[in-house]
Amino acid sequence: MKLRFSTAIAGLAMVAMTGGLVARTSSDIAQGGANWSSYGGSDKEQHYSPLTQITEANVGKLGLAWSYDIDTFDSYTQPLEVDGVFYFAVGLSVIHALDARTGRLLWQYDPDVASQPEAKTRMRAGWGTRGIAYKDGMVFTATREGRLIAVDAKTGKPRWSVQTLDEAEHGYITGPPWVAGDKVVIGFGGADYSPTRGYVTGYDIKTGKKAWRWFVVPGDPAKGFENKAMEAAAKTWTGEWWKFGGGGTVYHAMAYDAKYDRIYIGTGNGWPWNQKIRSPGGGDNLYLSSIVALDAKTGDYVWHYQVNPENSHDFNDAMDIELIDDIEIAGKKRSVLIHAPKNGFFYALDRETGKFISAGEFARQNWAKRIDPVTGRPEINPEAQYPDGKPFLMYPFPNGAHGVQAMSFSPKTGLSYIPVMEGGRVFVDPANVKDWTYKPGMMVNTGLGAPPANLVAPVATSKLVAWDVAGNKIAWSVPQPGVFNGGTMATGGNLVFQGTNDGSFNAYSAANGRKLWAFDAQNGMLGAPISYSVGGKQYVSIITGFRSSFANSPNWDYTQQRRRVLTFAVGGNKALPPFEMVDQPIQDDPAFIVDTDKAKIGAGIYNSSCIICHGSGMMAGGAAPDLRKSGVPLDADTFKAVVHDGALMARGMGSFAQLSDADLEGLRHYIRQRARDTAPKKAN
Repeated sequence: MKLRFSTAIAGLAMVAMTGGLVARTSSDIAQGGANWSSYGGSDKEQHYSPLTQITEANVGKLGLAWSYDIDTFDSYTQPLEVDGVFYFAVGLSVIHALDARTGRLLWQYDPDVASQPEAKTRMRAGWGTRGIAYKDGMVFTATREGRLIAVDAKTGKPRWSVQTLDEAEHGYITGPPWVAGDKVVIGFGGADYSPTRGYVTGYDIKTGKKAWRWFVVPGDPAKGFENKAMEAAAKTWTGEWWKFGGGGTVYHAMAYDAKYDRIYIGTGNGWPWNQKIRSPGGGDNLYLSSIVALDAKTGDYVWHYQVNPENSHDFNDAMDIELIDDIEIAGKKRSVLIHAPKNGFFYALDRETGKFISAGEFARQNWAKRIDPVTGRPEINPEAQYPDGKPFLMYPFPNGAHGVQAMSFSPKTGLSYIPVMEGGRVFVDPANVKDWTYKPGMMVNTGLGAPPANLVAPVATSKLVAWDVAGNKIAWSVPQPGVFNGGTMATGGNLVFQGTNDGSFNAYSAANGRKLWAFDAQNGMLGAPISYSVGGKQYVSIITGFRSSFANSPNWDYTQQRRRVLTFAVGGNKALPPFEMVDQPIQDDPAFIVDTDKAKIGAGIYNSSCIICHGSGMMAGGAAPDLRKSGVPLDADTFKAVVHDGALMARGMGSFAQLSDADLEGLRHYIRQRARDTAPKKAN
């Protein structure tokens, strides 16, 4: 554990003794919403700020108030602000505390993830950390290798730490913790890689003592069931699903409902994706791809709504879960839960009972013919299950119509603002579907076959969609660049803020989507903005940084990105230093003779172990270095030190110690082959 202090913290500690790190003005208190103390900004998790100082009329005067450069490899995250202190965690869950008015560093806490024994394998998948939580003077972070840590918000010193993943678990954590009353709740991810049985765990907020654990899918019936919910779920599975774990990880979204003292969780996809393998006789496979309500004190099951029964894709429900009080739908006022998952439908559920209210298409989809308006059950397109080895070009693709980039809801407009992607993917069985076995070692294991060469999905597109929750329809939409764009924030000033992958930080009219303001952030953005008020002034902040699993345009090079906190206010007059991305040359050694047989072996390893970070076709998308442009693969010893031994774990590169020398050599030859195949051709 490493802890850095600024000399300023001593003085601030004295201020803290009088009731807060930074004193609030009467203007702050009167407005409400001065803090952004949870992932979604408030207990409703709506990514909405009620502050009204920045409006449609004056947003054009918004300027940079301060910026803070971040030394990290991943900055796709959501910050918090509480009582004048700006908190965020990046990279390997390194927490920073800044003065929210100036951006001055107060303290920094490094949980030293790379030194943990579990990190070598659990760092092979996923990136960074998407957020933190705050409650009662503590900041909570979760680490890639599975720890949940409580840190003193004033000093940055750890209060308690607990390992949340079982020793043999093939998981990792990149999502934020969630505060639920006197508990802090955490899930994990990993159901795309290895046998995994999803669960969530609640810990005592003061001590870190484990209070409860709820499994998402049933285990081996011969060993008995943990509760009646698991016994009921087992009836919806067939075959020997428990040998595959089943999946169902809760890797991101939750929401605590103080009205009912419940925590709502969004559950993940099955493992493997292909249901013919994990549950060959079919079945709904509860509680995959569901919204589940649990008692926050005990972790007991209350109700569920399954969004995607018979899930044979990467559909999951880890996207935002947001709460609305007293909205009128179909002539009746209700307390509802809203949710826009990967599958392209926007859902409204009754929070008390879990009863289905409505669903409507917010993006292109062809997996379902309709959602039954009474039962809420989808009528699945039979072709979407890719039966009898027949490939199917399905919409949305596994990235989803909506990913984990935050959507927001404005109580003023009644609209939800969703960063939408429209792309397709070919689904087809592998040749050996009945005898399929997984490749151990935290590699991509989906249970799918290679698509036929003549069936290719069109280039994916994106847009910002405003969804009318009460009317169950699209109110307006705005086309956006590329595929992946940032999360959104709505404000009481009738604005929607969002960063896009072309490096533009934008403000739109919440009523009609008209762009009112833009700032060149010099980097793509995926995280959502926040807004807060200190000293009577409203600020808007966003953390820049971009990554994806494939190349984008513009392509933000991993090694050159300027990852920063950018904070704006009306009248701000700071400027960023000039920056221009330089195209790095592809590295080569003429003496390196590519062996095509070795390269073929390397291609298989790359596509199962490396593609998620280093990019499809070795065309990196900002999540990791472009291996074609790296000198590391040119030297066998250096390459082994990095890939096999974990020499760069502190920079986010896991250890693949299961790879043999022949495997490593195959990778080196494949990298050289791809480098030469994609290098610019020299003119005669």
